[in-house]
Amino acid sequence: MSPGAQHSDGPAAQPLRKDAERNRERIIAAARTVFARDGLSASMASVAREAGVGIATMFRRFPTKEELVDAVFSDRMDAYADAVAAALEDPDPWNGFVSYIEAACAMQAADYGFADVLTMTFPTAKALEQRRDEAYEAMVRLIERAKATGRLRADFDPSDLVLIHMANAGVVNATGDAAPDAWRRVVALMIQSLEAPARGPLPDPPEHDALYKAMLRAGPEGTTAPAPDQRGER
Repeated sequence: MSPGAQHSDGPAAQPLRKDAERNRERIIAAARTVFARDGLSASMASVAREAGVGIATMFRRFPTKEELVDAVFSDRMDAYADAVAAALEDPDPWNGFVSYIEAACAMQAADYGFADVLTMTFPTAKALEQRRDEAYEAMVRLIERAKATGRLRADFDPSDLVLIHMANAGVVNATGDAAPDAWRRVVALMIQSLEAPARGPLPDPPEHDALYKAMLRAGPEGTTAPAPDQRGER
């Protein structure tokens, strides 16, 4: 064993590990600030500047933007999945369905980055996508319960929730601080349009594969993914 190897394994290596962890936490905190303010279109360089670290340090900790998104938004996705679970526990299925839509759209309005996350897919962000899958399965049950009461129009499709998130994200990003509550009116209009009896038939929903590709295309540049399955969100 060389002296250099002994040094890397000895006590002197520990401060480097602590520094690395501090840098990681600084980057995550900075990314939360930048993404919440500017959305996911913000560059990795802007996150590095906010964190006060060099771009090389940035990419050592997070080689891809997807890995950073996974670290930053895992707790937000947990809260999103919890909102679906809470809606399922509501004894009034229609009220639970409406409450879920309002809660999810409010999360988007509070964080421009999360507004984007709900309209994109991140195939390599395993923890984030697992929670999205869990939330999706719960949402399907939520929709079925609301339809069974006769309050939710019968032609509502799970993919329509993705379109609602896309529409709300567009309003949130377009109005910004100029009209910060405009999304509430849009969401109320959408909810009222979902209640039965329907005034007329809807056009066919987008194919699930096509919607998945749209979410993939909206994600960070260079994203690749396996073939989508038959669900609207994955």
